[in-house]
Amino acid sequence: MSSSRSIEEWTPRTRLGWLVKQGKITSIEQIFANNWVIKEPEIVDVLLPDLRHEVLDITLVQKMTDAGRISRFRVLVVVGNENGFVGVGLGKARQLRVAIEKAIVDAKLNIIPVRRGCGSWECRCGEPHSVPFRVRGKAGSVEVELIPAPLGTGLVAGNVAKSVLRLAGIRDVWTWTRGETRTTINFAKAVFEALRNTNRFVTPYDWSKHS
Repeated sequence: MSSSRSIEEWTPRTRLGWLVKQGKITSIEQIFANNWVIKEPEIVDVLLPDLRHEVLDITLVQKMTDAGRISRFRVLVVVGNENGFVGVGLGKARQLRVAIEKAIVDAKLNIIPVRRGCGSWECRCGEPHSVPFRVRGKAGSVEVELIPAPLGTGLVAGNVAKSVLRLAGIRDVWTWTRGETRTTINFAKAVFEALRNTNRFVTPYDWSKHS
């Protein structure tokens, strides 16, 4: 109820925001098809109202200043609709609640479309339950490869990767990792980058979709 009220009170600051609020843009696919940049989280709230979020990591960080030692919370959050859209974001603040809110906003601004498919030669069911082909992502020392898996395999991955993949709408996949995967931020960003790379190639499915 409060979110719908805040959307009604929203005053867009960008041209894209005004087009969304006026109803001239009705789907987030239109935004990515035109390579527009999302600069307001309310745009995502309007076009993806079923978005869910999950906190992946909470770390207490400290730094020394002239006034002494300052402690802040650093929060890593993933958002997604479990149907082809996912985002990862970071937020820092002295209060945990504020840090989580900042991370959610950052994740919404970083949201991407994920191409799904059935790329496993063992399955070929045609349903978008896995990735359409092998993709890799890298962040820091962590490298992740997503490998198509047949229907019913599940998410064969670490807990952080499972959260990102599940909110992206991937149900079956094998993963191969290298590097310091205990670094949660780099692990999540590597998986996120691999999902982004699903859109780097054009498949025969896209030919029929745009013909």
